[in-house]
Amino acid sequence: MPKYVFAYHGGKAPESPEEGAKVMAAWTAWFETISASIVDPGNPVGMSKTVTAGGVADNGGANPLSGYTLVNADSIDAAIELAKGCPILEDGSVEVAETMEM
Repeated sequence: MPKYVFAYHGGKAPESPEEGAKVMAAWTAWFETISASIVDPGNPVGMSKTVTAGGVADNGGANPLSGYTLVNADSIDAAIELAKGCPILEDGSVEVAETMEM
């Protein structure tokens, strides 16, 4: 079965412990709905650097990555349907891409 990476962009850090608990509850609930498809639940990521032939920038690029998840799905359309419930969509986006077997 094909694997797809969900690359999360955007989102924001919770401003209080209560908000953090609410955010975690939303992610936990969503993961429960897609649990049969999850290969690697992934993690948030920290500050990134952009490496180019011209050097290294501390800006994370045009659309910095904020986290990832790896899922199984029959097609990219099926993976997109899984991604549509992601809590980050309230203030961010999910990029969906098939991983290629080499």
